[in-house]
Formats: sequence, structure tokens, C-alpha cells
Amino acid sequence: MSPLSRTMSSMLDITVEAPTELEFQIAVADLPGLVKDEELSVSIDGARAEPEEIRGLAGTRIHRLAVESGTVMISYRATVSEAAEPLTVTDADRSLYLRPSRYAESDKFFGFAAGQFDVTEKPETLVNEVAAYVNSRLSYLPGASDPIDGATDTLLAGAGVCRDYAHLTVALLRALYIPARLVAVYAPGCDPMDFHAVAEALVDGRWLVVDGTKLAPRQSLVRIATGRDAADTAFLDNHGGSITMNSYGVTAVVDGDLPTDDYTSPVSIG
Repeated sequence: MSPLSRTMSSMLDITVEAPTELEFQIAVADLPGLVKDEELSVSIDGARAEPEEIRGLAGTRIHRLAVESGTVMISYRATVSEAAEPLTVTDADRSLYLRPSRYAESDKFFGFAAGQFDVTEKPETLVNEVAAYVNSRLSYLPGASDPIDGATDTLLAGAGVCRDYAHLTVALLRALYIPARLVAVYAPGCDPMDFHAVAEALVDGRWLVVDGTKLAPRQSLVRIATGRDAADTAFLDNHGGSITMNSYGVTAVVDGDLPTDDYTSPVSIG
């Protein structure tokens, strides 16, 4: 099968009212084997600015910029023509991604998960069962959750957006002793189009995509940022000062037809 060519873009329009440090994660992750053509443009009140690039987990690229005040315009576009090589799995991964985290508080789910799922099943079976459970338990409803909601809040509310689905998935998988993490992605085929969040589960030495929303074929996803939960993968953070997000936009398409996904076969982000 020939590699799936994908093209994506994003833009952020931000007003900075008081001095702050912006961090944004919108660039495609830098991974071995991934072939990409890209351009990142940043300006402050029309004058070009050069953010610092920081490398994070799994090829994550954090761009940091100190701004006194003014209108910050950020635009990014990339075309990915070759898939990345499979990510190397380390003992540190297995340790880190079994722990509870800010938005995926798996320590609150041990009893619930043991009662909801057959813990004697193989991990690959449990991964699909968790994905099916989250899909059936939640309704995709923008505005139903707050940015500070964790997996427990999402389970009780019964609704949310992609990050909420991913947090609940990650928390349940960790409670079943399957290492899991959150990945921010560009997602061709996603409707509504936006930055998308999915879970990854570590099964038999491979990171497999788990997406209870079923909003986009997993084969089309392009990795942006990887971490414990959304606290590590947000597309925009500011440290100090005051900002207003005026608008943002995201597009992601494939060259040709979108892949068909049954959401049960093992798929890794390429």
C-alpha cells in the first residue's frame, strides 16, 4: 500500500494584553522516517517573530514566544508524504503511562473498571471493549464539559468532546493495567474539523490508537503532541500576563479517498 499523503494547516489569532510567555503545539511531531514539507509563520503586530522550539516526548515540538503586548498571528501548514517509523517503547513509558494524571485520574477507576470489564481478557480485547464502552457511554456534545473536567467528571456527565473521550479512555485503560496516553493530532475526515485528541494504548510492544469518538479514520491521523493527558498536549498555553483568543482554524485532508476504519483492527499513528 502506498503511503497516505496528508495536508494540514492551522492558524491562531491572539491578542496579548499584558506581558506573557506563549507556548503552542501545532507543528507535526518530528519522528524518524516521517517525510514532511512545512512552514511556520509567527508575527506580532505584523512584524515577524521567531519562537524558540523545545522538544518534548515522542517528537513533540513546543514553540515558545515571549510577548509584551499586541496581536499575535500564528500560521502553520504541512504536507506529510511518508509515514513515521513505529515509536520505540521504553521501560519509562510503561512506568509513566500507568500512573494517574491530572485529567486521567485512573486511581479513582480501579473498582469501577474491575466491575465493568473482565480483567482476565487479553489486553487487545480490553482495548476494544474500552473503546466501545466509551463510545456507547458518552454523547459528543460541544459545550457539555469544562476545560478543567477530568475523566470522572466526563463519566458522570455522560457527554463531552474528543479530549473528554480520550481522558476517560486513558483512565479506564490505566485502571486495567494497560499503559495509555493522550495524543493531539491532525485528523483528516474529522467532522467537525478541529484539533483532535485520541488515546494510545501500549499492547504487545506497540502503541495502538484508541478513539471512542469514531470521528475520523485512525489511519489518517498525524501526530502533533503526546503526553499524560491534555495538560501536556494543549495547542496553546500562556504563562503569566493576559491573552484573548480571537479565533483559530484547522484543516486536514488526504490526497484521494479517506481510509475505511472498523475501529477494532490494530492501528498505529503513522
